[in-house]
Amino acid sequence: MATTAHSLRQACADEMSRHPRGFGDCDWLREAFLSVPREHFVPDRVWWPAPGEDGLHTLLDRTVQPQDWLTRVYAPGDPLITQIDDGAVPPTGRAKGAFTSSISAPGVIIELLRHLAPRPGDRVLEIGTGTGYTTALLAARVGAANVVTMEIDGRLADRATERLATLDLHPHVITGDGEPGHLAGGPYDRIVATASVRRIPQAWLDQLRPSGLLVVPLDSPFGWDLLLRLESNGRGAAHGKFLERVEFMRVRGQRKPLPYDGLGWPPEADPEAWRDLRVTAGPEGQQIGLRTGGQEPG
Repeated sequence: MATTAHSLRQACADEMSRHPRGFGDCDWLREAFLSVPREHFVPDRVWWPAPGEDGLHTLLDRTVQPQDWLTRVYAPGDPLITQIDDGAVPPTGRAKGAFTSSISAPGVIIELLRHLAPRPGDRVLEIGTGTGYTTALLAARVGAANVVTMEIDGRLADRATERLATLDLHPHVITGDGEPGHLAGGPYDRIVATASVRRIPQAWLDQLRPSGLLVVPLDSPFGWDLLLRLESNGRGAAHGKFLERVEFMRVRGQRKPLPYDGLGWPPEADPEAWRDLRVTAGPEGQQIGLRTGGQEPG
């Protein structure tokens, strides 16, 4: 007997309830996860992220293997690749190339939103709409009218808008580069990025309310991204700390590698002690260290 989406969603939620990086005490997040059909946002054809021995990634086709496709949709720790090489590779078979868009693993999305901690009625800016799934979870918490979400790829933005609308969700979907933010929709209580950056865009800091939170994956010199949460002082600066090791695709405008010493990283940064690092960001740039600006922020 085929396993239903409902039962798979319940099993995935149960696993994330037991996981130390799962729902925690966020009952609202579990309820939102159970109420939003993740499969509704996943394209019929996606790639499995782990390559085969030949270096190619397997295409999961809903029309050919619907049960396998659905099971992978609710694998708690696995993303699904929705775009390779900015769409230059069509989803017609096994392929390889640079991953440029995905629907993140359920566990990653839950962790991101748990640390964001949006409250009912909060104004939220999401950088990287992607499939629209995270947008729907945010809408379940703060109300769709309070969500502004930005997607640089017009095809992805259009599809996400359509998928959201069929669930009667109508957030403000903006097609465009997310690095400048969206001033007209702010100020925001929360800003969340679903793609990593090397440098925190000043526009995001400028568009946060006092005590507003920014949650974003930041590239590190350690070979992985670090999930960063910053609290705004309301004057274009923020401070905070790293939360978890993560791995995200880079925003398009920051794909080019840059020297880490020019991004505020101390040359003696210890990859075993990243939890001790503190971050300040603002008009003077970003600074990362055990103590920054003479004080330990966060």
